[in-house]
Amino acid sequence: MIDASCQKLLVSYVLYMIYHLSGAREAPRIPPLEPLELPMHLKTTDLCDQLGDAAAVAEPMLVNYGGLSAFGGQIATIKVFEDNSLVRAALETPGFGRVLVVDGGGSLRCALVGDQLAALAIKHGWSGIVVYGCIRDSQTLAALDIGVQALGTHPRRSIKKGEGAVDLPVTFAGITFRPGAWLYADDDGLIVTQQRVSTP
Repeated sequence: MIDASCQKLLVSYVLYMIYHLSGAREAPRIPPLEPLELPMHLKTTDLCDQLGDAAAVAEPMLVNYGGLSAFGGQIATIKVFEDNSLVRAALETPGFGRVLVVDGGGSLRCALVGDQLAALAIKHGWSGIVVYGCIRDSQTLAALDIGVQALGTHPRRSIKKGEGAVDLPVTFAGITFRPGAWLYADDDGLIVTQQRVSTP
Protein backbone atom coordinates (compact mmCIF):
# COMPACT_ATOMS: atom_id res chain seq x y z
CA MET A 1 0.00 0.00 0.00
CA ILE A 2 1.17 3.53 -0.79
CA ASP A 3 0.36 6.06 1.94
CA ALA A 4 -1.07 9.51 1.24
CA SER A 5 2.24 11.35 1.51
CA CYS A 6 3.90 9.00 -0.99
CA GLN A 7 0.96 9.42 -3.36
CA LYS A 8 1.31 13.22 -3.26
CA LEU A 9 5.05 12.91 -3.84
CA LEU A 10 4.52 10.64 -6.83
CA VAL A 11 1.86 12.90 -8.38
CA SER A 12 4.07 15.96 -7.93
CA TYR A 13 7.03 14.23 -9.54
CA VAL A 14 5.00 13.06 -12.53
CA LEU A 15 3.60 16.56 -13.11
CA TYR A 16 7.05 18.07 -12.79
CA MET A 17 8.57 15.63 -15.34
CA ILE A 18 5.68 16.13 -17.79
CA TYR A 19 6.24 19.88 -17.62
CA HIS A 20 9.94 19.61 -18.40
CA LEU A 21 9.62 16.94 -21.11
CA SER A 22 6.74 18.65 -22.88
CA GLY A 23 8.34 22.08 -23.16
CA ALA A 24 5.16 23.68 -21.87
CA ARG A 25 5.33 27.40 -21.22
CA GLU A 26 3.45 27.25 -17.94
CA ALA A 27 4.24 24.87 -15.13
CA PRO A 28 1.40 22.62 -13.95
CA ARG A 29 -0.19 23.20 -10.59
CA ILE A 30 1.66 21.01 -8.11
CA PRO A 31 -0.34 19.76 -5.12
CA PRO A 32 1.06 21.15 -1.86
CA LEU A 33 3.35 18.78 0.01
CA GLU A 34 3.51 18.54 3.79
CA PRO A 35 6.96 18.89 5.33
CA LEU A 36 8.53 15.68 6.61
CA GLU A 37 8.20 16.43 10.30
CA LEU A 38 9.97 13.86 12.45
CA PRO A 39 7.69 11.60 14.49
CA MET A 40 7.99 12.32 18.20
CA HIS A 41 9.68 8.97 18.80
CA LEU A 42 12.29 9.50 16.05
CA LYS A 43 14.79 11.67 17.90
CA THR A 44 18.37 12.40 16.91
CA THR A 45 19.51 11.05 20.27
CA ASP A 46 17.80 7.71 19.60
CA LEU A 47 19.11 7.64 16.03
CA CYS A 48 22.66 8.13 17.26
CA ASP A 49 22.22 5.29 19.75
CA GLN A 50 20.72 3.09 17.05
CA LEU A 51 23.13 3.84 14.22
CA GLY A 52 26.41 4.50 15.99
CA ASP A 53 29.14 5.56 13.60
CA ALA A 54 26.75 5.24 10.64
CA ALA A 55 25.26 8.58 11.72
CA ALA A 56 27.43 11.63 11.00
CA VAL A 57 26.78 14.15 13.77
CA ALA A 58 27.19 17.88 13.11
CA GLU A 59 29.17 19.97 15.54
CA PRO A 60 26.80 22.01 17.76
CA MET A 61 26.93 25.35 15.98
CA LEU A 62 23.53 25.54 14.27
CA VAL A 63 20.46 27.14 15.87
CA ASN A 64 16.80 26.33 15.22
CA TYR A 65 14.82 29.27 13.82
CA GLY A 66 11.89 27.66 11.98
CA GLY A 67 8.50 26.75 13.32
CA LEU A 68 9.40 23.05 13.09
CA SER A 69 12.26 22.25 15.44
CA ALA A 70 12.23 18.60 14.35
CA PHE A 71 12.46 17.97 10.62
CA GLY A 72 14.24 15.84 8.06
CA GLY A 73 14.44 14.70 4.48
CA GLN A 74 16.71 13.91 1.59
CA ILE A 75 19.48 16.42 1.01
CA ALA A 76 19.90 18.89 -1.86
CA THR A 77 22.93 21.18 -1.71
CA ILE A 78 24.03 24.65 -2.76
CA LYS A 79 27.37 26.40 -2.26
CA VAL A 80 27.33 30.22 -2.32
CA PHE A 81 29.01 33.16 -0.64
CA GLU A 82 26.93 36.18 0.39
CA ASP A 83 24.70 35.68 -2.67
CA ASN A 84 21.33 33.93 -2.32
CA SER A 85 20.24 33.96 -5.97
CA LEU A 86 20.71 30.20 -6.33
CA VAL A 87 18.94 29.62 -3.03
CA ARG A 88 15.82 31.31 -4.37
CA ALA A 89 16.12 29.44 -7.67
CA ALA A 90 16.26 26.11 -5.83
CA LEU A 91 13.31 26.90 -3.58
CA GLU A 92 11.22 27.85 -6.62
CA THR A 93 11.40 24.20 -7.76
CA PRO A 94 9.48 21.27 -6.25
CA GLY A 95 11.16 20.18 -3.03
CA PHE A 96 9.58 16.71 -2.76
CA GLY A 97 10.08 16.84 1.01
CA ARG A 98 13.83 17.45 0.77
CA VAL A 99 16.05 19.63 2.93
CA LEU A 100 18.09 22.34 1.20
CA VAL A 101 21.58 22.55 2.69
CA VAL A 102 23.20 25.91 1.92
CA ASP A 103 26.95 26.19 2.39
CA GLY A 104 27.31 29.95 2.75
CA GLY A 105 30.96 29.77 3.70
CA GLY A 106 30.10 30.58 7.30
CA SER A 107 29.70 34.27 6.47
CA LEU A 108 28.19 36.39 9.25
CA ARG A 109 27.98 39.55 7.14
CA CYS A 110 24.53 39.10 5.55
CA ALA A 111 21.49 36.81 5.52
CA LEU A 112 20.94 34.13 2.88
CA VAL A 113 17.37 33.17 3.88
CA GLY A 114 14.46 35.23 5.18
CA ASP A 115 10.70 34.96 5.54
CA GLN A 116 9.99 35.25 1.81
CA LEU A 117 12.30 32.37 0.87
CA ALA A 118 10.99 30.26 3.75
CA ALA A 119 7.42 30.82 2.54
CA LEU A 120 8.55 29.88 -0.97
CA ALA A 121 10.06 26.68 0.40
CA ILE A 122 6.79 25.76 2.10
CA LYS A 123 4.82 26.47 -1.08
CA HIS A 124 7.00 24.10 -3.09
CA GLY A 125 7.19 21.28 -0.57
CA TRP A 126 10.63 21.64 1.05
CA SER A 127 10.88 20.19 4.55
CA GLY A 128 13.67 22.40 5.78
CA ILE A 129 16.64 24.67 5.11
CA VAL A 130 20.03 24.41 6.79
CA VAL A 131 22.29 27.44 6.33
CA TYR A 132 26.00 27.62 7.07
CA GLY A 133 25.57 31.35 7.38
CA CYS A 134 22.84 33.72 8.59
CA ILE A 135 19.08 34.12 8.27
CA ARG A 136 16.83 37.09 8.97
CA ASP A 137 13.16 37.72 9.83
CA SER A 138 13.64 35.29 12.71
CA GLN A 139 10.36 36.09 14.47
CA THR A 140 8.38 35.38 11.30
CA LEU A 141 10.33 32.19 10.60
CA ALA A 142 9.45 30.91 14.05
CA ALA A 143 5.76 30.96 13.06
CA LEU A 144 6.20 29.08 9.76
CA ASP A 145 5.75 25.32 9.33
CA ILE A 146 9.27 24.59 8.15
CA GLY A 147 12.56 23.63 9.73
CA VAL A 148 15.30 26.24 9.52
CA GLN A 149 18.75 26.02 11.09
CA ALA A 150 21.56 28.56 10.73
CA LEU A 151 24.59 30.01 12.49
CA GLY A 152 22.81 33.21 13.49
CA THR A 153 20.78 36.18 12.34
CA HIS A 154 21.71 39.28 10.34
CA PRO A 155 19.40 42.09 9.16
CA ARG A 156 21.24 42.77 5.88
CA ARG A 157 20.16 40.95 2.72
CA SER A 158 22.67 39.30 0.39
CA ILE A 159 23.86 40.39 -3.04
CA LYS A 160 22.18 39.01 -6.19
CA LYS A 161 24.78 38.01 -8.78
CA GLY A 162 23.71 34.44 -9.42
CA GLU A 163 27.07 33.00 -8.40
CA GLY A 164 27.59 29.61 -6.78
CA ALA A 165 27.25 25.88 -7.43
CA VAL A 166 24.54 23.27 -6.89
CA ASP A 167 24.31 19.53 -6.26
CA LEU A 168 27.81 18.96 -4.90
CA PRO A 169 29.13 17.65 -1.59
CA VAL A 170 29.60 20.45 0.94
CA THR A 171 31.42 20.25 4.26
CA PHE A 172 30.87 22.25 7.43
CA ALA A 173 30.13 21.62 11.11
CA GLY A 174 32.56 18.71 10.93
CA ILE A 175 30.57 16.58 8.47
CA THR A 176 29.96 16.32 4.73
CA PHE A 177 26.49 16.79 3.25
CA ARG A 178 26.04 14.86 0.01
CA PRO A 179 23.06 15.22 -2.34
CA GLY A 180 20.77 12.23 -1.88
CA ALA A 181 21.82 11.49 1.70
CA TRP A 182 19.32 11.94 4.54
CA LEU A 183 19.28 14.65 7.19
CA TYR A 184 17.51 14.56 10.55
CA ALA A 185 17.45 17.54 12.92
CA ASP A 186 15.82 18.54 16.18
CA ASP A 187 16.61 20.54 19.32
CA ASP A 188 19.40 18.14 20.26
CA GLY A 189 21.34 18.42 17.01
CA LEU A 190 21.64 17.40 13.39
CA ILE A 191 22.74 14.11 11.88
CA VAL A 192 23.25 12.78 8.36
CA THR A 193 22.81 9.19 7.21
CA GLN A 194 23.39 7.64 3.82
CA GLN A 195 20.05 5.80 3.88
CA ARG A 196 16.63 6.82 5.09
CA VAL A 197 16.01 5.60 8.62
CA SER A 198 12.89 3.44 8.79
CA THR A 199 10.58 4.08 11.72
CA PRO A 200 9.62 1.11 13.91
